[in-house]
Amino acid sequence: MRQGANTPWAAGYRSGGLRSQGGQDSRRDPARDQEQLPGHQPPRPEPDSSGLPPAQHQQSLQAAVSKAEVKPMDKGEENAASEEKAHFLMENRRSGTEEYLPELEKKEKETKCVTRNIQWTTGNNFTVERGRQQIEEAVSTWEVHESWLHWSEFLQEEELKYSKRYHYRVCWSMPTRRKPIPRATASVYFVIEVSKIKPATLPVEVFFTLESSELIHRPEQCQFREKWLKDIIENKIILMERLTF
Repeated sequence: MRQGANTPWAAGYRSGGLRSQGGQDSRRDPARDQEQLPGHQPPRPEPDSSGLPPAQHQQSLQAAVSKAEVKPMDKGEENAASEEKAHFLMENRRSGTEEYLPELEKKEKETKCVTRNIQWTTGNNFTVERGRQQIEEAVSTWEVHESWLHWSEFLQEEELKYSKRYHYRVCWSMPTRRKPIPRATASVYFVIEVSKIKPATLPVEVFFTLESSELIHRPEQCQFREKWLKDIIENKIILMERLTF
């Protein structure tokens, strides 16, 4: 047997390391030993795309930022910036308006669709008095204030090549207790057209126009507005006040 084979130092070496008297592992770290070798140099950080180490590159950037000066804008640049800002605001408002317009048009279409119409008589059953009665029936469906009063009358018959037209007038006014005789009235002119070439079993065609207006309305496609009557009367009163006799 070789000398020292059973000594505690040998047992500790076989177990994988040296232990000190306090029980701590006294094995050496190869990396630490390499750092302690004479002439050993630690690895340097790799430079970035600027060619400088990261620390120096960051310092150079901070120095450049600290030395940078903010150049004031002249009047031309200020005007260009203000115009760009105004253009941006107008585009935002325009986009908001474009988004809102379809909803507004949809609401207007829904309002226009809420119209009440009557079943008009056929061509073979039409008479002048029957036409006036049906005009009264159609007018009763209009949403106007109860203070409005009206009366209707037949005006004339018009002979055409392919049809006959019957003209009526409905006169509107708003008398009061202080002024039972109204200062002005508003007229709505109806035309009932009876075709000569279409089957007599089809309904007659009806349309109306407002006084001092050439726009043609159809009862089944138009919702009558009380404001139309007010505008006609107000315009007449303004005209009478301006005239001197």
